[in-house]
Amino acid sequence: MQSKQEVLNDVLGRFADLSANDVNISLPYWRNRKITKSDFFNMQNFVCTDLALITKGIFRIYFVHPETQEEKNIYFFSESQFLVSFRSFINQYPCAYFIQAMEDAEIISINYNDLQYLYNTPTGWQRFGRLIAELFFNLSQARAEEFQFNTAEERYLKMVAQHPNIVNRIPAYHISSYLGIKNPSLTRIKKRLAQQKP
Repeated sequence: MQSKQEVLNDVLGRFADLSANDVNISLPYWRNRKITKSDFFNMQNFVCTDLALITKGIFRIYFVHPETQEEKNIYFFSESQFLVSFRSFINQYPCAYFIQAMEDAEIISINYNDLQYLYNTPTGWQRFGRLIAELFFNLSQARAEEFQFNTAEERYLKMVAQHPNIVNRIPAYHISSYLGIKNPSLTRIKKRLAQQKP
């Protein structure tokens, strides 16, 4: 099993070309944390104070429809991905969403104030800040465009590409919610794709 330093060297090096020295400077500010299935990384109306790197597990970001009380899944995040409610984090105002562990999960997280400190050091951390902002902007725009330009089947295939084995790890109704369809439609998509396999 990789140590915190090894995980950060690997992921941060690939993501933002951070040097071993950049990572070493940040090590005291990252902390390991376990989150039990169904527990929350952040809750609606609370400020998101941490940015995390997922080392184990799947999380969902969702909101509750004010009239129907139906839960709507917006994003999934899984291993080796960063996890945050970005607007809440960068503006330090209450989050509009819930962020919940869908499995027993493990993360490495850093506090907003500590990250701001790193941005002001003469290292590669400013580049990391720019890239993390670009990443979450792209995720947000891509998600909006999926519903404009992609079929439910295409959205399903993108989800599976981003989160391998997710179909076997979480209940189907969560996937249906994320795709914006009902369970029977999801069943038809999975059946159609299975029939296309050689």
